[in-house]
Amino acid sequence: MNILFICSRNRLRSLTAEQIFKNMQGYTVRSAETSKQARIKIQRKDITWADLIFVMETKHQEMLKQRFPEETINKEIICLNIPDQYKYMDEELVDILKESLSSYLDFLQVE
Repeated sequence: MNILFICSRNRLRSLTAEQIFKNMQGYTVRSAETSKQARIKIQRKDITWADLIFVMETKHQEMLKQRFPEETINKEIICLNIPDQYKYMDEELVDILKESLSSYLDFLQVE
């Protein structure tokens, strides 16, 4: 299963998510961002590649649907409602991500 994490600049929240979930067996994980200042900007091919998309805020979900209407029409996009207040690999952010995703992923085993 291909999982895509989205936030604004791909430096904190989504990059943390990619880092902690990238070694899960049976899952391929990437992250990308919506901002022009993004480290890795979201592209049409990312949406097409993803089986499941997690966004950090509703504004990210809205942007994806607006910018990529055809690609997102049948995609499951889940908003985690994680505000932009954490640093990269912040312990609290890691805990929130693990807890939030546990109900969506069949087997949550993070190294």
